[in-house]
Amino acid sequence: MAESSKREDLPRAVLTPERRSRISAVWVIPIFTALVAIGIAVHRIISEGPVISIVFKTAQGVEAGKTVVKYKDVTIGQVTTVQLSDDHSKVVVTAQMNRDAADLMVADAKFWVVQPRITLSGISGLGTLISGNYIGFEPGSSRAREHHFTGLEEPPVITIEQPGREFRLTADDLGSLGVGSPVYFRRIEVGKIIAYDLAPNGKTVALRVFINAPYDRFVVADTRFWNASGLDVSVGADGVDVRTESLVSFLIGGLAFDTPPDAPGGRPAASDTVFELYKDRQTAMKQPEAVARRYLLYFDDSLRGLSVGAPLTLLGLTAGEVTDVGFDVTPKDLELRGRVEIVAYPERLIARLHQGQAATVESLVQSEQRSHAVLQRLVEEHGLRAQLRSGSLITGQRYVALDFFPDAPMARVDWSAETPVMPTVPSTLPDLETKVTDILAKLDRFPFEAIGSEVRQTLKSLDRTLDDLDEAVRHIDTGVVPELKPAVAELRKALVSADRVLSDADATLVGEGAPAQQDLSAALREVARAARSIRVLADYLERQPEALLRGKPGPGR
Repeated sequence: MAESSKREDLPRAVLTPERRSRISAVWVIPIFTALVAIGIAVHRIISEGPVISIVFKTAQGVEAGKTVVKYKDVTIGQVTTVQLSDDHSKVVVTAQMNRDAADLMVADAKFWVVQPRITLSGISGLGTLISGNYIGFEPGSSRAREHHFTGLEEPPVITIEQPGREFRLTADDLGSLGVGSPVYFRRIEVGKIIAYDLAPNGKTVALRVFINAPYDRFVVADTRFWNASGLDVSVGADGVDVRTESLVSFLIGGLAFDTPPDAPGGRPAASDTVFELYKDRQTAMKQPEAVARRYLLYFDDSLRGLSVGAPLTLLGLTAGEVTDVGFDVTPKDLELRGRVEIVAYPERLIARLHQGQAATVESLVQSEQRSHAVLQRLVEEHGLRAQLRSGSLITGQRYVALDFFPDAPMARVDWSAETPVMPTVPSTLPDLETKVTDILAKLDRFPFEAIGSEVRQTLKSLDRTLDDLDEAVRHIDTGVVPELKPAVAELRKALVSADRVLSDADATLVGEGAPAQQDLSAALREVARAARSIRVLADYLERQPEALLRGKPGPGR
């Protein structure tokens, strides 16, 4: 017990925990540097935009760390990597976008490589010759965010900010049109074709056109679009008509639109309205006829030069058109004859009538029975017939003319047929061709060669005669004239002496009234007149010595 109490009185050791020393100053700089790096990283993460990937077929001129992404000439990102896709068929471009462009990365955003491009529709991207290629950007209208995009091979024709409206057209074929082809309104370029594709049924082509503001307000429900590509050359009965919108449309194609003058107009058409694309202006602007009468014509003449669309005229004014050209055969004797179907538009003729007569005639046209009775009367009593005529001797195009032939044989309109058959008369062209052929045949039989040979012989004889005449004239000049000149000179001297003697005689006999004096004066006057005649003759022969052979020329020679 005593020992245990003594042990309890002994002092005991108490464990005291070791005190930690302060952090050394050496660690302050690394810690501060780490904090700064973390802050920069956090700031960069917060300030940087999203990382996107763009897939291109090729990435010509795109380099990592150099190529930038621009929108409205403002850099909104930079390319970080350029690499091939997993299947090595495309190029994947990764770009780091700015934070302020993060909201623009939506599903329908567009990317393309901007580089120099020279096409028939224009030149673009010339600035990249100095600065290098870059990636263009166009924002979309979607609200869905996206980080993976497929780049465009060609830049968009119309940007989203450009004011205007888009319309759709349907056509049988594309022709020479393409993306970027211009659209004209009254020969002013007001839009472009932005896309085209084959319809799902494969029978038509669907086109999308964009019309710039404010010209888009001229597109209404009744507007007509037509193909204005190249030269619009139409050869018809009225001749040759050549038309084009501009040199650009002649080279690369184009469209045009307008509204018919008789259309009611109305409010501008809504976006994405579908219109039909006509092949030319004439077809597009053709007005539908409220009243149309179809008739059948049979001709024994050749139908060469007559085509569908050829005009039908009445007294020279357009009254309809040809809708079909063919032939029929009779089953019994297998006789062929030309068949022409026409459609008449009575309202066109009513519009040309006097205002007071239009109302009366219009009431006849509206009633089918009354119009049949009027036509039958014109055929029977006035000789109304259909005839083939030539519209142009140059192009050979023909048309159908309705005219009056009072001497034509009696005929009636065959109303029993499904399409009424109107009587016809032969064309005058075959008679004209026969007459021309006869004239040419007579000309072929004319002996031009024999006549030419005789004319050549006559000319040779005439040449010889002229040569002989020239020789005779030269003989007169050299032989007769020199001998005649002295005789003429002697004759002149004699005449001067005679005049002197007469003068002396008159002076001597002045004042004497004897009869002998009077007789002598008369005789002397006769001698003076004879001398003057001889003088005139001598002067004439001196001027024209050939008169001794030919005689004096008559009047007009």
